[in-house]
Amino acid sequence: MNLEIVTPDKELYSGEASLVQLPGIDGLFEILNSHAPLISALKKGKVKVVDAQNETKFFEVRGGVVEVLNNKVLVLAE
Repeated sequence: MNLEIVTPDKELYSGEASLVQLPGIDGLFEILNSHAPLISALKKGKVKVVDAQNETKFFEVRGGVVEVLNNKVLVLAE
């Protein structure tokens, strides 16, 4: 799936990912390939990304929203 993580200042990540774990306001949740459409609010925490090369990366966010649609994940983070 294609993943973009952007903040008002810069783009943190753009590329393919096999797994994204996000800090939802009700707890952690994961998004995998072909996930159903989703919009959710995020709270402060770490976003975990497993990229196409199976490397794990972490990004600290202070909140935001995530949209999942047609195998594309867009994270608008603070």
